Amino acid sequence: MTISARSVALFAQSRPSRSLRWVFTSAVLAALVVPGTADARQARIVRAAGAYDGIWNVIFVTRAGNCSPTNSAPFAVSGRRVSSAGGGKVTGGISRAGVVSVRISVGLSVASGSGRLFGNTGAGRWSGVISGDRCSGSWQATRS
Repeated sequence: MTISARSVALFAQSRPSRSLRWVFTSAVLAALVVPGTADARQARIVRAAGAYDGIWNVIFVTRAGNCSPTNSAPFAVSGRRVSSAGGGKVTGGISRAGVVSVRISVGLSVASGSGRLFGNTGAGRWSGVISGDRCSGSWQATRS
């Protein structure tokens, strides 16, 4: 809220009850409008700056194929990029809404996955060729 010389002059010339009402109304409007605007602006800044940044522990569960029933791997998220935080090569990206898409390769094994992160958790599907076997399944992630 901006206080101009004109608003100060109007305040000084008005009756006391009207002045108090103006001050009260201005304070209420400032309390209601400004924090909401600041909170929304802050949320946009956090989301743009990497709301999903950090190390994510991802557990892969095989639903089809002759692959190990479960595996886990740490992934790193920084801004809009997903990379390996451990073994293997991980490349991928994440949208502002948390939609994630990755490609993982370890030796001759290659898998792709997609899903969504929300807050400190996430889930999705994966498929690939692991040690010569075609497999697919689901994944779940938690941020460390």
